[in-house]
Amino acid sequence: MFSSRVAFSAAVLALAAGLSACTPIADVEPAPDAANPDCATIMVALPAELADQQQRETDSQATAAWGEPAKIILRCGVPVPGPTTDQCATVNGVDWILREDESTWTATTYGREPAVEVLFNPEEVSSSTLLVQLENSITRIEPTRECISSNDLELPAQ
Repeated sequence: MFSSRVAFSAAVLALAAGLSACTPIADVEPAPDAANPDCATIMVALPAELADQQQRETDSQATAAWGEPAKIILRCGVPVPGPTTDQCATVNGVDWILREDESTWTATTYGREPAVEVLFNPEEVSSSTLLVQLENSITRIEPTRECISSNDLELPAQ
């Protein structure tokens, strides 16, 4: 009798473990500098929920995904952007370079090393919510540069 209860309990635990693994692991390509130790500082501070999407497991270092299917993908250790004429937005003290494609936006931190890239569909996820909620993680890396606009430049008198 006792051994049948143990066997039954073991079967229930095995079933529960299998059911909890129903969400497939997101396949995300790691960034070139994903092994940068400062990426770990960012990754451990990421929110479990981002823009109303639950975080899920990924298959590579310094990456994160939220939503099923993934609505938001984050990669730490992408190439650090240099000066650019691309749109730059400052959200809660974090500068982001924003690039818009047909259905996907890419937001890349500017002035922080390592750089972090976030890909999302603005039709499904609010960029303002997303970038605000990432502040706590991203600000763990001190900025070394900041976005400026043409209004910030002193041009020579003509």
